Amino acid sequence: MKIYEIGTGYTPIPAQMGAATEIVVEELTRSFLKLGENVEIIDIAADSRAETDLPISEVRVPKFIRKKDVSLGLMHKVKRVVYSVKLALALKKILKKSNEKVILHFHNQYNMFFFLKLVGKKYREKATILYTNHSYVWHGEWDEIKDTIDSRYFQEVASMKEADFIFVLNEQTKKNIVEHIGINNSKVYLIDNGVNTDTYRKLPEAEIEALKEQYNIKGKKAFVQVGSVCDRKNQLTSIKLLLPLMKADENVVFLYAGGIISEEYQQQIADFAKENSLQDRVIYCGELSPGEELNRFYNLGSAMLFPSKAEGFSLVILEAMSAGVPVFVYENLLFKLSDKCLRFKDEADFERIMNERILTQGREELSREVRQAVLENYGWDKVASDYRDIASLR
Repeated sequence: MKIYEIGTGYTPIPAQMGAATEIVVEELTRSFLKLGENVEIIDIAADSRAETDLPISEVRVPKFIRKKDVSLGLMHKVKRVVYSVKLALALKKILKKSNEKVILHFHNQYNMFFFLKLVGKKYREKATILYTNHSYVWHGEWDEIKDTIDSRYFQEVASMKEADFIFVLNEQTKKNIVEHIGINNSKVYLIDNGVNTDTYRKLPEAEIEALKEQYNIKGKKAFVQVGSVCDRKNQLTSIKLLLPLMKADENVVFLYAGGIISEEYQQQIADFAKENSLQDRVIYCGELSPGEELNRFYNLGSAMLFPSKAEGFSLVILEAMSAGVPVFVYENLLFKLSDKCLRFKDEADFERIMNERILTQGREELSREVRQAVLENYGWDKVASDYRDIASLR
């Protein structure tokens, strides 16, 4: 059996930025290798791929679209389409030559849609086709998302209908797919994301203190957030939730990191900080590379706030928890999380949990508990085993 993990073309693997799907592909591949599986990544050609020992076959695309373009504008769409067409032709060659069982694991609607269009059924039937739905859009109620699905995710609908098995990251996505797209429940499997617990870990206190000095927050109590800077990730609400605490204690600071998706939203954050005299205590730290750099950032936090409005299954929650950092999330995030995650429903609930769990000596015990919860439930080897076992059913 040969497994092909298919990179989306968004950014090369290993991801040098916070590209969640590429991180999933990388970590699944590493775990498949540890499990003794014959696995290979198919990925977009890169002029400067990060050093890696992963087995990667490149799909060449014209040089003018190989540049780092993740702005989601026109050129980005052109890159995704061109890569998807080239990818489909490369997969056709693989299937044409293959004499063994092949598993193709897609993670992106463009990639699979063009594969379906350009590779005939004769060759497609030689493979077991897996599709993982990573999109946060499906997390919503159907009446709220139907128009978006019809206009922007029709390729994903077509892809899921043709897949042998569909993997989803939360119950709401499964409900929408089964009840409103008409896909048989027996094809749809709920699966968790995972986290690399060796990379994301608690650092020694001396190293954390040195990091605080580096970030110019020595002697401060820091709260952090990681995610693209935009309304959906909701950094502004994090600041508003912390506002009473920041007004009561001038040593409390909020640090946030991630690519700026909306300049307008970033300005709203700056304006709110200025209005409340928090300019020096609401600190944007840029876009950090996944891995060691991001782990150091998590370790600055007494807790991470993540009041996102919609998610498939956010990796940053698991990464922070793996680093021993408790995480606040709204109750409306519907994917499965350990009960050690700090779910809250409103400002009063947030303040209560903050006082009872974070601003007390019990915070250190909670730190150990959240790390242990991740070790027990969210290792990539377990996730890879689940994928493999289900794919083997066909």
